[in-house]
Amino acid sequence: MAHFASQDSAPSCRFRLLKVDGQARRAELYTSHGTVQTPVFMPVGTVGSVKAVAPDDLLALDAEIILGNAYHLHLRPGDELIARRGGLHHFMAWPKPILTDSGGFQVFSLPGLRKISEEGVEFRSHLNGSKHIFTPEKVIQIQLNLGSDIIMPLDECVSYGADYAYTAKSTALTTRWAARARAALPSGRSPHMLFAITQGGFAADLRRASVEELGGLDFDGFAIGGLSVGEPRGLMHSLLEQTAPLLPWDKPRYLMGVGAPRDLLAGMGVGVDMFDCVLPTRNARNGTLYTSHGKINIKNQTYAEDDSPLDPACSCYTCRSFSKAYLRHLYVAGELLAFRLNSLHNLNYFMDFMRLARLAIEEGRFASFRKEMEDIYPE
Repeated sequence: MAHFASQDSAPSCRFRLLKVDGQARRAELYTSHGTVQTPVFMPVGTVGSVKAVAPDDLLALDAEIILGNAYHLHLRPGDELIARRGGLHHFMAWPKPILTDSGGFQVFSLPGLRKISEEGVEFRSHLNGSKHIFTPEKVIQIQLNLGSDIIMPLDECVSYGADYAYTAKSTALTTRWAARARAALPSGRSPHMLFAITQGGFAADLRRASVEELGGLDFDGFAIGGLSVGEPRGLMHSLLEQTAPLLPWDKPRYLMGVGAPRDLLAGMGVGVDMFDCVLPTRNARNGTLYTSHGKINIKNQTYAEDDSPLDPACSCYTCRSFSKAYLRHLYVAGELLAFRLNSLHNLNYFMDFMRLARLAIEEGRFASFRKEMEDIYPE
């Protein structure tokens, strides 16, 4: 049954639990650029732009918060340049909250171009080979220059298959880096929030240790990092089920880089509040679209003369205005409009998905909502 959050949960001044249903949570996150209703999905705007859509499109879709990336924005156009132009909100004309990732995952994805030490990470730019050094303190300063509402600290994300000894060493390093980040941005400094990133690879005991150690450092929120990096879905869900409930009850919980509908449901089911992923926009550009009846590939010949809307249950501009036949034509013809219309639809689908999930939690029927959606999206 759903019930109101207990007063004993001692909500922080920036996060308020409104209702819980099983382990699923309905809450509000307060930032200087507005209130975020959770659970929430954050569209990814890596370099200050959600691909193929404009900020006014995102506002029309009721996007609550978007994500940027400190690594990419530091390299191009430069965080100091953005700071001179009033910060990322002003630079990209986005009035709502922004979370910026530290770039730890991007550094992880460049194994031949980086060297990790106690001090930080030395790496070469994937753009031009120039050398850079990220320390925990520098990553905080980059995000302060960007004016991020939510700042993520430098961490190391280990690959699936990394051995236990290396994973343990890496997890301990991430904790030490987190402590330095916390010292560089003292608790309560307004208007920014600093989240911790728990790690631990694919060992449940290391995941638990990471949560316990970081939980004592008074962060404003807690993320689960290092999942969805090539491991089987069952393993990811198992670790998620073991880890999420350990995170502080009265702080927001964020599952990084995970966005398939079935994974969103699994995360919400164990009390995760925030998600991000490139999936909606990347799949849109590949012609894969999400509907109330499951995924479709708009490239298929079967849609060449289909005059029906993409999804009759969807109220987005794409579905109100165009047929599957037209959307297929745009995609096959290589028209740039296909990217925009497909992205608008997929993002609208994910915004609606989370809105319906919030409503289900409020009404105490998250379990039935989850089953209904898993029947539509079995994979």
